[in-house]
Amino acid sequence: MSTSQTSQPSNSRPVGFAAFTVMWAGQLVSITGSAMSWFAFTIWAWQITEEATTLALVSFFAFVPQLLFSPVAGALVDRWNRKWVMLLGDLGAAAGTLMVLVLYLTSRLEMWHLYGIGILVGLFMAFQYPAYSAAVTTMLPKEQYARAEGMAGLAESASEILAPFLGAILLGSVGIVGIMVIDLLTFLAALGTLLWVHIPQPARTDAGQPGPGNLWQESLYGIRYIFRQPSLRALAILFFVGNFFEGLGETIITPMILARTDQNEVILGTVQSLGALGGIVGGALVSIWGGPKRRVLGIIISWTCASLLGLGWMGLGTGLLVWAAGSFFFVFFTVIVDSADQALWQVKVAPDVQGRVFASRLLIIQASYVIAMPLAGWLADNFLEPAMMPSGALFALRGLVGTGPGAGMSLLLILAGLGGTIAILCSCAFKTVRQAEQLVPDYEPHSLPQPKET
Repeated sequence: MSTSQTSQPSNSRPVGFAAFTVMWAGQLVSITGSAMSWFAFTIWAWQITEEATTLALVSFFAFVPQLLFSPVAGALVDRWNRKWVMLLGDLGAAAGTLMVLVLYLTSRLEMWHLYGIGILVGLFMAFQYPAYSAAVTTMLPKEQYARAEGMAGLAESASEILAPFLGAILLGSVGIVGIMVIDLLTFLAALGTLLWVHIPQPARTDAGQPGPGNLWQESLYGIRYIFRQPSLRALAILFFVGNFFEGLGETIITPMILARTDQNEVILGTVQSLGALGGIVGGALVSIWGGPKRRVLGIIISWTCASLLGLGWMGLGTGLLVWAAGSFFFVFFTVIVDSADQALWQVKVAPDVQGRVFASRLLIIQASYVIAMPLAGWLADNFLEPAMMPSGALFALRGLVGTGPGAGMSLLLILAGLGGTIAILCSCAFKTVRQAEQLVPDYEPHSLPQPKET
């Protein structure tokens, strides 16, 4: 069921699913370039420090400003043109890559530069998620939301399967400089496709009327909206808890593999690529299938599988085959979880308040990552790794995770998988989670008259 539009596209511009596909293709090219740069930065940082904490902090400083600024960004997304907001996010990411490139070429790049640039890029990227998610609901009918999210997961996974493979090859041929130049060129694909397609602005609705006010009031509106709905609140809390354990595991995968393989870039790239292949298969499946009809049940089952067959299984392994299988299943089931959850929220929330609501939801459900990312590095470097040494307190568990560098991080992966499974299964005890789809009615567009364009 489509929403009304405030403007009509020219005949030469694609609309509807064709427009979404064009936009999706441009984002695929761009995020592949960004993922290659991130792969190169990870290898560079590990070679300098050989500390899990350092890699965790790079992610931490890019993530925190994106998270904390998201309510304000969401309010601005609902005020501004969503196409131009997405363009702003892409330009900010390109500026970050350009700054790293200049610092590297002048032999001035240090770890603290990556932290600072990560903060800057995170501020721009705070706009990207709410703007993209809200744009989908004005471009497509609700029956296609899950397929669109499946395609988004497929694009992210495709970039992740290509980036480590290409990054490992290009590091040996064109080096980190060449990779960053390629990354900057790929931003042109995202910018060009966004400029070409038509992205309608949402109709004004009854739901959006209590929201307007000053920027601070609008920023808090999304949080109030979520907490007024018991089932939306329960789902947000569920993802907050589950993402804490997922964050512990995800943060430690790369340093664990590097530690256990003596910095073998090929093995790391292979594991990441097989994980991304799982995302491609999962994304393609959801795009064709449309995702589970009972979305909450699909979330619970798929997240349990991601925790046990993904994180837990990878922690048990000491070699490529087990890590690759765990990585595949983790990303495969995560794509199903994310597409089902996103489609549920898109159906339940009115389009003209989705910028604020989705940004506030992001703040709630991913705030636990802020705790998990630095905690994972600290636990690995200061407790679990020493504890798995021959004289350590946990050396008796060597039969479970092996010995040597990376064994403590493997144990943390197992604990993260078990913790996530327990959290997800415990949520089934709450009616507000089990019956969320029935308790929260679908949004139906009873729009108010539109203002005349000037």
